[in-house]
Amino acid sequence: MSSEKYTLKQAKTAKRIIKYFAKFQASIFLISKGKLWNKWPGGFPIMVVETKGAKSNKIRNIPLIYVHQEGMPILVASLGGMPKNPNWYYNVKAHPTVKISTIEGHGNYLAEEVSKEKKDELWPLICSFYPDYETYQSNTAREIPVFLCKPA
Repeated sequence: MSSEKYTLKQAKTAKRIIKYFAKFQASIFLISKGKLWNKWPGGFPIMVVETKGAKSNKIRNIPLIYVHQEGMPILVASLGGMPKNPNWYYNVKAHPTVKISTIEGHGNYLAEEVSKEKKDELWPLICSFYPDYETYQSNTAREIPVFLCKPA
C-alpha cells in the first residue's frame, strides 16, 4: 500500500467525469445488446452491472471490466485507484443481488465481498484480465474491494 496519489478534490472531479461516461457506455451497451461499446478503452471487454441504489432504490447500470473466474463474474471496486470507493460499491453492499450483462447474455447474481485473503488469492487472475488494477491498488492506501458473484 502507498499513500494516496490523488487528492479528494481530484477524486471528486474524476468521479463526476467517470459517472457520465459510464452512464453513456452502459446505455449504449444495453440498447445494442452488447454489440456496441462493449470494450473499455484499450480493448478490454466489459460487463454491465445493474444495481439498486443504496439510498434511492433507483436502478443503476455500471460498466466494469469483465473479470471472471470460471464464468463467475468478479466485481472490482477500483475507481481508478481513487481514495474512496465508487458509489456502486455501497449499492452492492446494500443490495447484493445484481443483474450482469455481457456480450454472451445476462443473469442474476448474488455478489459477496471477499476477504483480504481471498482477494490476495484472486488478485493475479483479476490483473490478468486488466493489468492496470495493479497500478490502481498502488495509487491508493485503501484496500480495493472485490466481490465474487454466484448465480442467484
